[in-house]
Amino acid sequence: MDNLTRLNIGGRSVLLLGTAHVSQRSVDQVKELVDAEEPDRVCVEIDAGRYASLAQENAWRKLNIYEVLKRRQGFLLLGNLVLASFQRRIGQELGVRPGAEMVEAVKVAEAEGIPVSLCDREIQITLKRAWASGGLWSKSKMMAALLTSMFGGETVSESDIEALKESDALQSMMEELALYLPKAKEVLIDERDRYLATRIYEAEGEKVLAVVGAGHVPGIIRTLEALEKGELDTDLTALDAIPPKGPVARALPWMLPAAIAAIFVTGFLQSGWDLTRDMLVLWILVNGSLSAIGAALAFAHPLTVAISFVAAPITSMNPTIGVGFVAGFLEAVFRKPRVRDFEAIQDDIASFRGFFRNRITRILLVFAFSTIGSAIGTFIGIPYLTTLLGG
Repeated sequence: MDNLTRLNIGGRSVLLLGTAHVSQRSVDQVKELVDAEEPDRVCVEIDAGRYASLAQENAWRKLNIYEVLKRRQGFLLLGNLVLASFQRRIGQELGVRPGAEMVEAVKVAEAEGIPVSLCDREIQITLKRAWASGGLWSKSKMMAALLTSMFGGETVSESDIEALKESDALQSMMEELALYLPKAKEVLIDERDRYLATRIYEAEGEKVLAVVGAGHVPGIIRTLEALEKGELDTDLTALDAIPPKGPVARALPWMLPAAIAAIFVTGFLQSGWDLTRDMLVLWILVNGSLSAIGAALAFAHPLTVAISFVAAPITSMNPTIGVGFVAGFLEAVFRKPRVRDFEAIQDDIASFRGFFRNRITRILLVFAFSTIGSAIGTFIGIPYLTTLLGG
């Protein structure tokens, strides 16, 4: 196989099979290789949570959307779904479920009585580290890239997918990602290369077969060689940790309400109630309208849109609760997710219309769009309030 790399690490045989996650050929190769090589252990590029969602058709039924919003994980889950949607869309075109080769590797190994190691880092940790890796500009670019992948209508042929296994094409893709989002590339690619390589290095057995995405193969090889030479250690604690927020990031949710309150107090002291009333009206119109527009763009229930208009100016002054939580929670009440939404979510995320048709993903879109609208309203409203003071 041209996408199979054989290594000798510490006297053990390590076989790296580089796959495309939506390739039927990759699925077939996994079974052929397990049967032909009879490895002592099979390592796969997947974590336990993602494997459960792929292997268990009813895994989404356990999702509690209220808890997701309560724990402030709405953006995290939405980002996870958007990342999955692009692969899902391509997989539907090719008739292959994304990650099918990973599930196949586990099934074949278990059928042969071969131990399996799920070697990837938890997707939630990866997404949190990627989100925390950059500043406001990087986060904006990341959000734009996610939305583009969700709303894009690209079609990819199977020959294009197989071409992704070529190292020169992969190298070009990695370089492009590094230029566009260098910090995110470090988390999504480089850190996971080290994580996967370390778990493979620590796996027991004289012959280990590792089934990984082709894009990770060069980095895994470099890391395995560095581990063998003692240039790296096997401690992954730092890669499993979520970077703490800096002092500015921790203070910002409190600084903005304090600044807005100070503007209102200054207006009252300067010109009394008349100016304060005008400032309140402006604040409600700007912040409330943009949040309501965001909810409307997500096709929220009319009452959700109306309450978002009322709630946004208030929640913007309260760092402990956001309008997104209010809007998302109400949308979940007014349009409670049905059994059909849980069963069809993996198919619905493959299309633009599906994201809005499925009540679970629409709740997340209402949460996200109303939050973004309110945030824009806050940063627009503050300068306008200061101009009233000047007048």
